[in-house]
Amino acid sequence: MTKHCIDPFTVEVIKRALISAAEQMFVAFGRTSKSSVIYEVLDYGCAVTDANARMIAQANGIPPFIGVLSDAVQEILDKFGLEGLDEEDVIILNDPYMGGATHQNDVVLVMPVFYQGKPIMFAASKGHWNDVGGKDPGSWSPNATEIYQEGLQFPAVKLFERGKEVQGIVDILTRNIRIPEMILGDMRAQAASLQVAASRITQICDKYGLDTVLESIEIYLEQGRQEALEELKSLPKGEFTAEEYIDDDGLGGDPVLVKVKVTITDDEFIVDYTGTGKTCRGPINAPLSALISTAKFAYKAVVSPHGSSNEGLFAPLKVIVPEDTVFNPKRPAPISTYWESDSYAGDVIWKALADAIPTRITAGHFLSVCGTTVSGIDDRSGEWFFSVEPNAGGWGAGLGKDGESGLVCSGDGETYVLSIEVAETRYPFVVDQFALNMVDGGHGKWRGGYGLVKDYRITNSGAYVTASFGRNKFPPWGLAGGMGGTPNSVEIRATDGEIERRGRFSKEELHAGDVARFITGMGGGYGDPRERDPQAVFDDVLDGYITEKIAEDVYGVVVLGDPLRIDLAATKALRKE
Repeated sequence: MTKHCIDPFTVEVIKRALISAAEQMFVAFGRTSKSSVIYEVLDYGCAVTDANARMIAQANGIPPFIGVLSDAVQEILDKFGLEGLDEEDVIILNDPYMGGATHQNDVVLVMPVFYQGKPIMFAASKGHWNDVGGKDPGSWSPNATEIYQEGLQFPAVKLFERGKEVQGIVDILTRNIRIPEMILGDMRAQAASLQVAASRITQICDKYGLDTVLESIEIYLEQGRQEALEELKSLPKGEFTAEEYIDDDGLGGDPVLVKVKVTITDDEFIVDYTGTGKTCRGPINAPLSALISTAKFAYKAVVSPHGSSNEGLFAPLKVIVPEDTVFNPKRPAPISTYWESDSYAGDVIWKALADAIPTRITAGHFLSVCGTTVSGIDDRSGEWFFSVEPNAGGWGAGLGKDGESGLVCSGDGETYVLSIEVAETRYPFVVDQFALNMVDGGHGKWRGGYGLVKDYRITNSGAYVTASFGRNKFPPWGLAGGMGGTPNSVEIRATDGEIERRGRFSKEELHAGDVARFITGMGGGYGDPRERDPQAVFDDVLDGYITEKIAEDVYGVVVLGDPLRIDLAATKALRKE
């Protein structure tokens, strides 16, 4: 390839055009899918890599999804080589013990992009399929004990050959999943979206020339690397450590230790998880690719929150993960609720650096995806229904700001909760309550954000609820004297008045009138509560966030009478005590 002198404006235009190609792929997948977890929740991610599996453009979806796509492309290159791929081939991969995978529901499709007969890039996407077989409806299961219970595994095989579906793979899918019509619809929507990206990339090459496009990619990847190095110079140097505990091993055993040592130099950001707990019995184990992807987004939040996400920006990041740990498990360990450990991988990085970089890191948040599946045979149609979604919760406070309320966790990125209107229209349950979870916690000079409470009342003759709400035993951490947040939990409330509350349910049977209540926690507080602006405390009382008693006992602000007002003299005296 002949080197040209390319002006910076052309480089930037090509960079943005490739990002647009990824974004158009993202939109096409969402608009044509059949499942609400895709078109409503946006539980997917899309990216473009070069022919060497380097990330060159992405659409903002779920962070752990996007960050693994270059690994998926590398697996495909290792297996097929460029010479083993043809135009319009589509490869399917979801084996958690291969690069690019998370759990089996999160299916990767990859297509090589050819230009003038030559493979030049890859279009890749990863989306949550509502069911891929396995022992329980929805496939992911909090009580799985081996990966074979969690659904089909596709170890990078061709799903389409030269644009034609491989009937054998389709037949396997059809015979092993509970909702084949819906899943095949999502599969074809996902595959078609790859064509959208390929078409856009072809247009870019036609307009600017292939050599110019490829040279521009090299230039802006190097720009990303230089940007990261420049940002590293402004960060404190040294070693920073932290640890946390996951509730248990996934099956009710002992808590699982998560340890990290973060080393920052002028040219490296090293994350070392040595000392973290061993592979767990239950399905909270995180595949290696998912772990590295989570380390990527935690790194980006610290180093360059607004920088372009590409291979160059992540060049200084080095991740050390010992084998046979909860972050790098051994086959056939189960992994279907991998987010319950994977989310800690990012959170513990932030905890380690929180005191050193207070302007970029907030206190702990509710953390877990708090994933739920409500499923069953719909009385109206006689067919399976699946409502699959994350739950939003409370984020931690930071220097100069209260925490966000009702926001999805760090690992869920750009996703949404399922809208009430869609839920009640498509599925046989009614949403009796959807409100802030205003509990006593997360106090500080700046207080944590509030979680949510959501009640699904079953109107069908029966249904199953599967849910995994981590941070059920160890609530979010506070910072700089702020108080910790509150835990997540799930309640099953039967019509006879019996209530069962815990962090996980697996295929729990419900009957008409029973209620599944999903409860997410409050984020941690930042700073001494007695230093909170009395007017902010008073506003919280007026808004119903806290009581007058909490205002006085925790914040040292005395609120009196009717109408409510601050007793400034009493407040001043109390805060001096």
